[in-house]
Amino acid sequence: MPISLKRFFFYLGHAMDFKDYYKILGVKPDASDADIKLAYRQLARQYHPDKNPAAGASDKFKAAAEAYEVLKSSDRRAEFDELRRYGGQQPNGFRAPPGWQSRARPSSAQGDYSDFFNSMFGSSGRAQPKPVKGQDVELPLALSLEETLAELTRTVEYDLPASQADRSPSQKHLRVKIHQGATEGERIRVRGQGGPGQQGGLAGDLYLVIQYAAHSVFSVQGTDLLVTLPLAPWEAALGAKVTVPTLTGSITLTIPANTPAGKRFRIKGKGLIDKSQQGDLYAAVQLVLPPQTNEKTALLWQQLGAAQPFDPRGHWSGRQ
Repeated sequence: MPISLKRFFFYLGHAMDFKDYYKILGVKPDASDADIKLAYRQLARQYHPDKNPAAGASDKFKAAAEAYEVLKSSDRRAEFDELRRYGGQQPNGFRAPPGWQSRARPSSAQGDYSDFFNSMFGSSGRAQPKPVKGQDVELPLALSLEETLAELTRTVEYDLPASQADRSPSQKHLRVKIHQGATEGERIRVRGQGGPGQQGGLAGDLYLVIQYAAHSVFSVQGTDLLVTLPLAPWEAALGAKVTVPTLTGSITLTIPANTPAGKRFRIKGKGLIDKSQQGDLYAAVQLVLPPQTNEKTALLWQQLGAAQPFDPRGHWSGRQ
């Protein structure tokens, strides 16, 4: 298995003796698998500790076993050939390539192997899968303005991203708590409820993105609410007590005499909640004429016009 060219640089790590496994077995680098196996068996018989008590025989037996453990595997042998070609003749000791990880199948053999073997082909040189956190999931959540005034629990349904084990996404049902005063665009994090992690990694998170549902009465300006307050002409002229809706029920508002169109009445503490503070409700006056005029009401309008000379466009010419 070829080594990436990016690995063909030395790093100032631990230097060790390079083990030329071909020389240890006494075979050429292009030897066949059968020749390698035969050479190993001959050395194993010659230096086996039970048959050869001479000094150094045990070390030669271990070296032969280590060499055969590498060269008998086509994957490990290919990796060793790459290491041997570029780094086997280093004068100051062999250094593993930076980021080296053996991709060969792990060896099941147990033995007293050299630092070279353990670093290149043992557990320290084998690729270890890194934990990967699961994918985060983002889900829009619509709330009515009334729902934002108190903590509530909602059930959400969403698709989890597919995992390596399960190629198709799965649906999840989850009950989540939404805190009081959730605001438009806020992202509420629910830990560990996203996609599954890989290689022992943590699951991703679920993010609920708050959206205000459209309201039939109120419009939103930050934490304040705005409502249109329709008044009949005589209510605006003479004053009145009118009922105004809020998110928590209706209230009575006193309209003073001679209230102009467009005037805004502030109703304190009847807006939205944000971090324990509550905004206000503003009621903007809109004058509304009766839907139809009969002869009697038409006469009253005429009498009003005669009794109160008034030019609503007088400011254009400097007269009122």
